[in-house]
Amino acid sequence: MNQVFDPFNIIILAVAVIIFFRLRSVLGTRTGNEKQFDPFAGSNKPGEPNETSKSKDNVVPLPGRNKPVEKPSTIDDDDEEARKPVWEGFAAKDSDTAKGIEALHDADPSFHPREFLQGAKIAYEMIVTAFAEGSKQELKPLLSREVYDGFVAAIDQSKKDGHVLESRFVGINKAEIVRAEIGAGRNAQVRVKFVSDLITATLDGEGRVIDGNPTEIQEITDVWTFERSLKSRDPNWQLVATEAD
Repeated sequence: MNQVFDPFNIIILAVAVIIFFRLRSVLGTRTGNEKQFDPFAGSNKPGEPNETSKSKDNVVPLPGRNKPVEKPSTIDDDDEEARKPVWEGFAAKDSDTAKGIEALHDADPSFHPREFLQGAKIAYEMIVTAFAEGSKQELKPLLSREVYDGFVAAIDQSKKDGHVLESRFVGINKAEIVRAEIGAGRNAQVRVKFVSDLITATLDGEGRVIDGNPTEIQEITDVWTFERSLKSRDPNWQLVATEAD
């Protein structure tokens, strides 16, 4: 009995409880209402509350998390990076693409071609994989209504014909912005050229190859156009057009 109430055991228990609550404050708890992953969704702008704090759920903010960060007195690498034109490294000087990237950044300072291309590559792989698997649910939030309807029609027709699409994503060799502009209605559009490696084949109902090659890597070039409204607070982009180069 003396061991049960040993002061050392009580101290260990107290430490364990403190660690549990600290982990809970950092990681939060899942409620079942988490948002679906969006490849283009970035972090909140400085000073703006995130969705968690707005909804007052079970995530506890860390102390001092929202305190302003003091700027260093000397110029560091981040300052040098900020001084560069936003299009540098992504478009030729004085090109239409460079001018479009700069105009889009001026209209939406959170836009940067580096982060955008990272999200675009993730979206490309997600869409190609979801289409091959016939997953309409995964495709819907990433595509405009017109593109979604086209993808669904192709999926349904393939099933009707008894065809099976076998596709394996190998990787993206290149992704570059070939056009950026702000169109009518303050809709931003960014056109991206993807060069990727895929293994793809279409089989009939008996497993015979009718198109492609199930063992050969093919280099595929696609040009996709992504769009979002600058009038909306929604930062998500959608695929609005596709074409083969």
